[in-house]
Amino acid sequence: MVKKIKVGDVVFGGQKPFVLIAGPCVIEDERTVMTIAENLKDITDRLKVPFVFKASYDKANRTSLRSFRGPGLKKGLKILNKVKTQMCVPVLSDIHTPEDAKEAAEVLDILQIPAFLCRQTDLLVAAAKTRKAVNIKKGQFLAPWDMGQAVAKVAESGNNNILLTERGTTFGYNTLVTDFRSLAQMRELGYPVIMDATHSVQQPGGLGKVSGGKSEFIPLMARCGVAAGCDGVFMEVHTDPKRALSDGPNMIAVDRLEDLLVDLITIDAVVKRKR
Repeated sequence: MVKKIKVGDVVFGGQKPFVLIAGPCVIEDERTVMTIAENLKDITDRLKVPFVFKASYDKANRTSLRSFRGPGLKKGLKILNKVKTQMCVPVLSDIHTPEDAKEAAEVLDILQIPAFLCRQTDLLVAAAKTRKAVNIKKGQFLAPWDMGQAVAKVAESGNNNILLTERGTTFGYNTLVTDFRSLAQMRELGYPVIMDATHSVQQPGGLGKVSGGKSEFIPLMARCGVAAGCDGVFMEVHTDPKRALSDGPNMIAVDRLEDLLVDLITIDAVVKRKR
């Protein structure tokens, strides 16, 4: 039995419709963030898709020292709070250090643990102690069942508001592959599972100083994830991915999103009816 996780008016798990977690990879500036948020809110309201807005205030694991990281904790949280209050949606962002957790939780509804940091005990415990929902991204280096230890660190710290995200597994150099069995295997840990349809097409460090990606496969990964019974879909979205300051090669354009969501709604309804 998978636990239902309630975040504001959004519910992950059970027989509930999939939740969309979406937004730009990083906060580039307030205007860009608000434009993307407005577009996403309009689309998801129209299609009645539960929605959580995502954007990182700091991308601490960039390929190059010169890569754009974002505005930082304080300025980033201010912008995310504006999205939260004006759009009336929950917001999510990554945290990278235990020291950030408490301050970030004053704004964020979901604290996300980056894949590379999913084994960092102090970070997981600090996130758990905020009592906010914690989305743990499965490390590219872990088997799905290994996520049971990350779950235990959060749960044993007094927080059962846990989400797990599949984002692919390292395969050779600069390549990720997704074993869709992992969605079912992680779901057996008792918590909702999210399919990251954009990072799963990433080519880490594939362009030398930056990561590459195969964005043409994003719809395929999203459809497969929903068909496999995921509880949510994570997608990084931008008005112009080619000009994005982070992860542009593996982001989906806003104007391509609505048609894909229509497909996902149809697939999700069939899966939930059969479950």
